[in-house]
Amino acid sequence: MLRPNTHAGKLIVVEGIDGSGKSTQIDLLHKWLQSQGRSVYFSEWNSSDLVKSTTRLGKKRRVFTPTTFSMLQATDFADRWENWMLPLLKAGLIVLADRYAFTAFARDVARGVDPEWVRNLYSFAPRPDIVFYFRVPLEIAVERILSARARIKYYEAGMDLGLSDNLVTSFRLFQQRILDQYDRMAEEYGFTVIDGTLPIHTQQQQVRAITQETLNGWQGLRRPGSRMGESR
Repeated sequence: MLRPNTHAGKLIVVEGIDGSGKSTQIDLLHKWLQSQGRSVYFSEWNSSDLVKSTTRLGKKRRVFTPTTFSMLQATDFADRWENWMLPLLKAGLIVLADRYAFTAFARDVARGVDPEWVRNLYSFAPRPDIVFYFRVPLEIAVERILSARARIKYYEAGMDLGLSDNLVTSFRLFQQRILDQYDRMAEEYGFTVIDGTLPIHTQQQQVRAITQETLNGWQGLRRPGSRMGESR
């Protein structure tokens, strides 16, 4: 279990399988919060410069085992957490994260890594103030990905697991495993579930309303020269 967030800032996270629309929604939320004069920092999964070249090389050579992949992702997260997210939360900013430790809990366990071991890797990370889980049926998510991508990547499709020789079939099977883990965690961690099949603006209205309720009575750090409620 992750400990509560006791820092001055607020931590808001989006989660969901590939094609759930989570990245679109957090981008819209980011812009809206900035328009309110809020100081906001955005962090994206697997974006640390510390391990980026190692990750790229390992994927290219296809040398990762589920455990080494898990440890590398945890190193990426720990670097971003220690050097960016934590200091800014302490300073009173809103930190938005496009995927958080729950992504590892879902993906690594879907690869066969022990759930307790994975959770222990991220035990330093606090529980977010809000976790928006964008839930979509598997086939809708897969259709979105296939229509938007020229090709699916090897590890993205779970080809390292030997689920199928066919890339798309493997992708579907792997995403189903991940979806099952997310659905289990939704209750375990109290995710705020958003219907990812609703129109984008409807989802965003729900996201903003829930976020506003969480921020009511909380001032946080303001952007220099901004006033509450100002527009961009």
